This record gives sequence, C-alpha cells and structure tokens, in this order.
Amino acid sequence: MMIDLPVVSKRDIRKLTPDELKTFMVEHGEKPFRAKQVSEWLWKNTASSFEEMNNISLATRQLLAQHFVINGVTVQNKQLSNDGTIKSAFKLYDGNVVEGVLIPHDTRMTACISSQVGCSLTCKFCATGYMDRKRNLDAAEIYDQVVRIKEQCEAEYGTPLTNIVYMGMGEPLLNYANVVKSIERITAPDGLNMAPRRITVSTAGIAKMIKKLADDEVKANLALSLHAPNDAKRNEIMPINEANSLAALKEALQYYHQKTGRKVTYEYIVFENFNDTLQDAEELLQISKWLPCKVNLIEYNPIENADYRNTGEEKLLAFLKYLADRGVQTNLRRSRGKDIDAACGQLAVKEKPQAA
Repeated sequence: MMIDLPVVSKRDIRKLTPDELKTFMVEHGEKPFRAKQVSEWLWKNTASSFEEMNNISLATRQLLAQHFVINGVTVQNKQLSNDGTIKSAFKLYDGNVVEGVLIPHDTRMTACISSQVGCSLTCKFCATGYMDRKRNLDAAEIYDQVVRIKEQCEAEYGTPLTNIVYMGMGEPLLNYANVVKSIERITAPDGLNMAPRRITVSTAGIAKMIKKLADDEVKANLALSLHAPNDAKRNEIMPINEANSLAALKEALQYYHQKTGRKVTYEYIVFENFNDTLQDAEELLQISKWLPCKVNLIEYNPIENADYRNTGEEKLLAFLKYLADRGVQTNLRRSRGKDIDAACGQLAVKEKPQAA
C-alpha cells in the first residue's frame, strides 16, 4: 500500500542567526567554529550551494544539504541599454520576479534594488504601482540582488560597485526588518563590507517609519520620493500622502535629522504641466528649508499605464536654476535606459513568474 508522506520544506540556512547556526552544528557533533566557516561561505563568499564550501568536509556539507537550502536569486533576463545601463529580472526561489538595475556613471556605479514583489502604494506614475504586492523579500534576497549586480559591474566594466539605492520595486519601509537586516549584512566586514554612506533608502513617505530609522540608528542615507510640492498634487499621484501629509513628513524628517545629523535627499520627477512651473519650484524651495537637504530633479521614464510625460528641457533647466540660484543643492538626474524597459516595474511586468 502506498503511503503519502508529508513534504517537509527545508529552511533557508541564511535565515538562521549566528547563534542558531552554532547550536545546530554543536547538536550534530560539529565544532562551534564550523558555524563561522559556513557563515563566511554564505555571506562573504556568496556561495549558492553547499558543494562550493570546499574547506568543509563532505560529511558536513551533506549534513547541511539534508537540513537546509540556499534560496538564491538568479538572473532570469537581462537588458543592456546603449547608455550602459543594465536592467535585470531576478528570479526568486518561488518563481516570482523582481528587478534590479546597474546604473553606470563617470564617478560611481550604482545598484538600484527591490524590496518587495510588487507594491501596495499605487503611485500613479510608477509601473510597479499597477502591480499587486505579492510578498516582502527576505534579507538574503535583497542581498543577492546586490551580489548579482556587483558581478555584472565587475564583468561588464571591470570596476567595483560603489553605491546602492533601495529604489526599485516596493516600499522599503513597509519591509522594514528585512531591509535593515540586509543593510547590516551588506555593510558587515564578513559580508560585502560596503560603506553605509554609500547606501540610500528611498521611501514614498511613511512618517512613523522614518522616525524608527532614526531611533534604530540605521546606518544608511534617506531619500524621500517627493515628486510634488504640496498636498493636493501629491495626493493626486501618491495616495500614501493622504495618511502621511507633508506636515507629518516635515515633523518626521526634522526628527530624523535631529537624531542622526544626516541630510535628506528629495527626489522630484518633473512632469510636464503638472509640477514644473516656477510656482512649484518656489513651493519646493520652501520644503528645502525644513532641514539640510539636497534635491534630485529626475527625468521621467514614461510607462504605458500612465499619461505623465517629461517636462520640456527649457522648463526643466529653468526649474533647476530657480532652486540653485537660491542656494539649494540641486542635481539633475537624466533618464537612463530609454531604449530598454528601464522604468521601475516595466521589465517585471513582462516577465511571467515561473514555477519554483
């Protein structure tokens, strides 16, 4: 008689704490230092299988494989733009897909990474906003995106990755614990050992979580996706603003600066005939006085679902000049990857999830 045995799913070994891994080793007759060796293989050497751990005995590797898996992230599809931008669709262990982008620049190489599969915030100008949020990424999945983009950077350009922005799919502060843990691993000496000042977390604006970043002393920079200089316009394109008004964000950002001493970056996409007048620039100037900051004016990558367009070059430069002439540190971020699916969410929409 055939008996259906229950399928026992193995735990991802990277979800164990160092103490849990050490306890497992000791309980199975291994020396405690083996836990550190395994951890270094997982994080510092970014091993994707137990077979790669060649300074660990075959018996120990088999023990690990018997009890655990490594749910790595792989590149399912990749697009290379004429301007050097590389956009990847990353396949997760369960078949879901997220995006990551390598953005090359003369002075830096930046990885833009995702924190969620889809998004729940429904920002009207963002392709991800038209997707359902399926789940949060765990810390290792966020970490793996950086590893894969770092590999692309070194292979394509022969230079190290210098910067990371949490500005891809999803709202990082709605996946707070995993985002913070991933930052800890990315900056750890036994991880990727990247400098915290090179990492930026971008949020659509969740006031209480901005304060939590300050209270927890998270070692990363903060950017606010502002995109409109008043509540009326911001409510129109970013529904999150209805529960997190500019007044609430002002209080949270001032609290953040007081606790951390860090500047905040305002991200501002300049849309044609929506937020591109000098009156809009004046309102943005007043916001810039809340606390020490810089402003990134961003060209828009249009998407099929939305009618928003880039403002004209003359208006864009006049907007920039208005702020710069009044002492605001202002940068212009040109649209990248115009010949590929570079807008956030575009490639992931095309990539169908595959069965795990």
